[in-house]
Amino acid sequence: MQLFLMRHGEAGYNAHSDRERVLTEVGRYQTELMSNWLARSITDFDLVLVSPYLRAQQTWQEVSRHFPEPRKWLVLDDLVPSAEPTRAVDLLLAYAEQYKADKLLVISHMPLLGYMVSDLVAGIEPPLFATSGITLIDKHGESASMCWQHTPHTVS
Repeated sequence: MQLFLMRHGEAGYNAHSDRERVLTEVGRYQTELMSNWLARSITDFDLVLVSPYLRAQQTWQEVSRHFPEPRKWLVLDDLVPSAEPTRAVDLLLAYAEQYKADKLLVISHMPLLGYMVSDLVAGIEPPLFATSGITLIDKHGESASMCWQHTPHTVS
């Protein structure tokens, strides 16, 4: 399975709550840049899992313009910034198995994404994710490896 972990695009702070923060123009641009870059090597996703926070939803809207509709996409409360990483990983693996997903995209937040990487890949410290940054984890059975991590700055 190819597991693409993506952080939402840059978001502003002018909101009533963290949950309601919206993407900035820079956030939309960087997400489009990453989506274009990713679409050159990936044709589609079988399953997409997205945080319920507005900035993550808006990131998915931008990304979805560059790919065909996935077989399934879900909004999961277990992908919010303060979620428990092991539970988030267990859920995404269970959904991947349920929907027989070979290519899975997760759009979420820091610090959760970094902890999810270290939960999935033995012996790795939690990496930082730039806004709109994407990490690819290749998972086969019980073994997983981090293949790459890219940001809008490394692909432009």
